[in-house]
Amino acid sequence: MRVVQLLTTLSFGDAIGNDTIALKGVIGDMGYKTDIYAENIDKRLPDGIAKKAAKLRDLKKDDVLIYHKSTGTDLTFKLEKYKCRRIMVYHNVTPPEFFRSYSIPATQLTELGYRGVEFLRDKVDYVLAVSAYNKSELLKMGYTCPIDIRPILIKFDDYMKAPDEAVIKKYSDGKKNLVFVGRIAPNKRQENVIKAFYCYKKLNPDSRLILVGSARGMENYQERLVKYARALGIGDDVIFPGHIKFSEILAYYRLADAFVCMSEHEGFCVPLVEAMFFDVPVIAYDTSAISDTLGGSGVLLDSNDPVYAAAVIDRVLTDDKLRESIIEGQRRRLEDFSYENVRAVFEKELRGFIEGRKG
Repeated sequence: MRVVQLLTTLSFGDAIGNDTIALKGVIGDMGYKTDIYAENIDKRLPDGIAKKAAKLRDLKKDDVLIYHKSTGTDLTFKLEKYKCRRIMVYHNVTPPEFFRSYSIPATQLTELGYRGVEFLRDKVDYVLAVSAYNKSELLKMGYTCPIDIRPILIKFDDYMKAPDEAVIKKYSDGKKNLVFVGRIAPNKRQENVIKAFYCYKKLNPDSRLILVGSARGMENYQERLVKYARALGIGDDVIFPGHIKFSEILAYYRLADAFVCMSEHEGFCVPLVEAMFFDVPVIAYDTSAISDTLGGSGVLLDSNDPVYAAAVIDRVLTDDKLRESIIEGQRRRLEDFSYENVRAVFEKELRGFIEGRKG
């Protein structure tokens, strides 16, 4: 019996790509023949890590196809041609409304993504949602197949690698470093992080904001962010490192005094977990899957008011007991995302499906 994974794009360093590759190892360890198939395979990945989607054929009735859904693609509408058992891993699709003012292609892609999720409503036998929020979305869309929650599988050993020393040296100057990690995109609401930083800087002028993430495809949005920061008079202290090496990302986490997230749409948000790993206190606006991922840890903001956010940031960074309490809570939550725990959840759910206890 084969258990194969299928997705549109297998990217280097991407949360979904990392999850897919990690699951391949688990499936193989469970004793099943397995491969990854993708329409697009990042050339930076090791040779042989995946095969082209067009080569996926000859699946038998008892085989299992795990389809990762996160974006718009015609591949979704071809899924029913595979005459086997089908599982969808639902990572969520960003609502197209976020992109209408910035990118017609991104808007069209996410519209196609939502049509695909609706199309699959009666085409999959079982769903693994990466958050409770994602599960609730599918239920609203009328999904009736069994849906369980399985967080993204993260290999934390990767985060123990050496950080970039040049970055560490450059920003270890005594200033408070507020950090957000995530692609530069309208749903991430980096402008609201900038607003909060503007207000915080009045409380602590000796501070900077570092917005880590690629702006590929959203260059016009980043341009507006840069102009906005300059108009507020804080342009020199709002840093956009762009698409950077993993060692540099590690450096920014190690430099961070607080992780500030004002995103308005997340299906899981791996950077929240990464911040927990580095003992960086998380302050996040309570939207979408944010509270699911934090699980009672960090600090949830019930408003995106920048003055309020700035006051919370200042309190966290000046109250040592509060800060330690937040970090302790995040350490406890981090245990739920340990590789061993999430692996065990996935193994149990996959075995249950294969043995007919689900679906």
